[in-house]
Amino acid sequence: MSKLPSIFLIGPSGAGKSTVGQELASKLKLKFYDTDQVIEQRTGVSISWIYDVEGEAGFHRRQTEVLKELVEKPGIVLATGADIILSPENRNLLAARGLVIYLSVPLDQQIGRTQRKEHRPLLQVEDVESTLKEMNDERVPLYESIADIQFSTEGFSIRNVLKSIVDYLHEQGY
Repeated sequence: MSKLPSIFLIGPSGAGKSTVGQELASKLKLKFYDTDQVIEQRTGVSISWIYDVEGEAGFHRRQTEVLKELVEKPGIVLATGADIILSPENRNLLAARGLVIYLSVPLDQQIGRTQRKEHRPLLQVEDVESTLKEMNDERVPLYESIADIQFSTEGFSIRNVLKSIVDYLHEQGY
């Protein structure tokens, strides 16, 4: 068994990155981070506030700054914001520094899981379904391009998703 690499969870809003990440970190006895939570803790304001004041570009700058720091930490589980993969720099940081796990979710379940939209600034729109579909069309190829492995959170039994990830890690010699 070799030492566990840092594990980076990527995927769309509502895929369960934060929930799975917290449980996985606990099970593996690793430290858990969430890029959005780190940004909110450091700024003292919500992601929505950052979007309102600094715009999407300002938020993405903050996201890259936090990511650069977190990928340097050894042996962590990191849940990333859904849009972190839009930046080639961020994709390179993730792919080069740890095991990238893509958590996917069917669109219908994603819609149900993202109904509390106030902390998801890009989903504060009339037609959430169309917006999510457009985002997925753009982002899924990017998630797939850097993922070492993909797991579906369809039906979302955290226990089953965790077991699949842990089994995969064991198969890889971790």
